[in-house]
Amino acid sequence: MPPPPTEITAEALLERYALGERDFRSVQLIGANLSRQDLGGANFRQAVLRDCNFSGAKLVGVNFREAKLAETNFYQANLTLSNFIGADLTEASLVEADLTEAGMRSVNLIRTNLSRAILRETNLNEATFDHAVLPYADLTEASLSRAKMLGVAMPHANLTNANLTSALMNGIGLEEASLVGALLSGATLEGANLQGADLSRAKMTGSHLVNVNLAKANLRGTNLSWSTLRGSNLRGATLYRTKLCWTNLSGADLTDAVMINAKLDYANLRHTDVQGTVLPDGFTR
Repeated sequence: MPPPPTEITAEALLERYALGERDFRSVQLIGANLSRQDLGGANFRQAVLRDCNFSGAKLVGVNFREAKLAETNFYQANLTLSNFIGADLTEASLVEADLTEAGMRSVNLIRTNLSRAILRETNLNEATFDHAVLPYADLTEASLSRAKMLGVAMPHANLTNANLTSALMNGIGLEEASLVGALLSGATLEGANLQGADLSRAKMTGSHLVNVNLAKANLRGTNLSWSTLRGSNLRGATLYRTKLCWTNLSGADLTDAVMINAKLDYANLRHTDVQGTVLPDGFTR
């Protein structure tokens, strides 16, 4: 069991920090204004910091492990290499925050605002993002294995080379997003919107993509073998050299899609609409 929280004022915390103290584990500080303060290296493990204002603060390497941070404001804060493992950031604001290489495994990000946040190489394995917003967020090479991302809105996000293995992403909005080279093997994206997304060279073997919108998406060189695309919209999609072996495309709409040199060995094309589709042999039906 964690120790009971110790109440502290913002003034006392800053004074103790200025004197060289860094260990503030289990403190309780609610609704405090710590904007633009430099608290780098501080230890707030299991602290209660709900509804605090850390906007513009320098928080490099801060330990927020298992801290209670609901509704806290981290707008434009520098949180590089910070530790949020198991922390609660429900409805927090991380707009334009820099979380490069942060540790965020099993973090709670339900309804959190991460618009334009920088999460490059961040560890978000098993994190919960339900109904969070991440438009234009940069998650290049981030790890989101087994993350739970139901109903997340992240149009134009950058997930280049990200690891989303076995992630649960039903109803996610990834319109015009970049998932170039991303790893989505075993991921579930039922009802997701990937219209205009770039999934070129992504590895998506065994993924579940029922009723997904992939209209005008770029799937050039993507591996979708052993996946389910039943009832999905692939109108105008680029499927050049896409691997679709043993893939279920029943009821999918491939109208005007380009499938030159795609591999369709043992694929299920029952009731698939291929009107105007450029098929692997270069002929149009």
